[in-house]
Amino acid sequence: MSSTDSSAPGVEIKYTQIFINNEWHKAANGKTFPVINPSTGEEICQVEEGTRADVDKAVLAARKAFDIDSPWRKFEPVARGNLMRKFAGLLRRDIDYLANLETLNNGKPVEDSKGDIYASADCIEYYAGWVDKIVGETIPGAHDQLIFTRHEPIGVCGQIIPWNYPIMMMAWKLGPALACGNVIILKPAEQTPLSALYCAALIKEAGFPPGVVNIVPGDGPECGNAVSSHQDIDKVAFTGSVEVGKKVQEAAAKSNLKRVSLELGGKSPLIICEDADIDYAVSVAHRAIFTNAAQNCTAGSRTFVHAKIYDEFIARSVELAKTRVVGNPFDDMTTQGPQINDSQFKKILSYIESGKQEGAKLECGGEKACEKGYFIKPTIFSGVKDDMKIAREEIFGPVMSVLKFDSYDDVLKRANGTSFGLGAGVITKDLTRGLTFAKQLQAGSVWVNDYDAVCNQAPFGGFKQSGHGRELGRYGLEAYYEVKTVVVKLI
Repeated sequence: MSSTDSSAPGVEIKYTQIFINNEWHKAANGKTFPVINPSTGEEICQVEEGTRADVDKAVLAARKAFDIDSPWRKFEPVARGNLMRKFAGLLRRDIDYLANLETLNNGKPVEDSKGDIYASADCIEYYAGWVDKIVGETIPGAHDQLIFTRHEPIGVCGQIIPWNYPIMMMAWKLGPALACGNVIILKPAEQTPLSALYCAALIKEAGFPPGVVNIVPGDGPECGNAVSSHQDIDKVAFTGSVEVGKKVQEAAAKSNLKRVSLELGGKSPLIICEDADIDYAVSVAHRAIFTNAAQNCTAGSRTFVHAKIYDEFIARSVELAKTRVVGNPFDDMTTQGPQINDSQFKKILSYIESGKQEGAKLECGGEKACEKGYFIKPTIFSGVKDDMKIAREEIFGPVMSVLKFDSYDDVLKRANGTSFGLGAGVITKDLTRGLTFAKQLQAGSVWVNDYDAVCNQAPFGGFKQSGHGRELGRYGLEAYYEVKTVVVKLI
């Protein structure tokens, strides 16, 4: 189904410049770049294009903010946490404006944008609660020794975030870094810089000292590489594709061997067992792939279904997919917005074409959904084989590939037969089988009788080429502090 309502609220674009040292700056090279509305393909505005010179300026500001005698370093932990809570409160205060801005720039339905912002505020508050609990330990030593550890901030942290969850990925990065006392240079995705720049104004309003958070919009090859390769940035965190993640890690190693954490792509399996409640399984599988127009690194893009229920599963999944409303994300009826840009749109359509050519059966969708913008109809393929392109490569679009299996031992090997390892799921009434799969599936998150159930207190990250390091929860703090051992001889 398509939404025909073309109305959209007028959204004033308030901030388009680079945010350094709590001030707004034009790009050093005098250039700007266009930001596009994916619902129409039309330009929203021009944003200042950050390059290496701007990153250098941000690093100088951050270094000053991290000086041992700076106001930020002298804050008691509770004061740091209070600033974070203030920022979270401002996110909630401005949720209507921010949601409209996020939807204009990213294309997700406006209610989804609101959900992202509430979750982001919760994430910041969650880490605000950690500020006075980041503790070391005492260690037994000789009779005349006192040995203990300190957890200290790493320093200047470069953070490069993606376009699929702009505000939420910002919160996942800022929360633990600020809780540990670091300073930050954040590069939003060039496709979706607007909400991050607005949040920069909220960070200043909350009372963070100058230089603690700096936001530099720009592209990956120039601005992102400047962050990854900078000699005076101590740590870089990146969320995005495996291809770019490898470049980030290489640049970090070749520069100053800065610490790196990566959350990369996925080709996640969802296994539907023969004893599954079929209606529930269809609902979970639908949500697993089509949420956020399938622009989700943990998307359940390989749906393995037991042969005994395969045909019924396909029929019901097609029926549900045809009820999905694709179109204007400001329309309350819409459940799926556009893909992020023209290149992604064309890439997804090329994957759909490859699925047809390699012999998979197109059950529904497979084509453009609206006259304007980058909309694609929810697409389902049956008869998918493991060696097909649509079953091996991350599509990042609304394409459900349904594979048939008979043997549980066999499907486990097939599910693990990928270079990715971000998420996995299993739907079954047999708890022993579910827990066995949870043990044996090679993924950073395994969901039993659910999918993509992410919460702030549970760690998130990947096995294999889906990255290393964890975000969220207590584990998310580990990427943002150094462990120092102190040995005192008692004399």
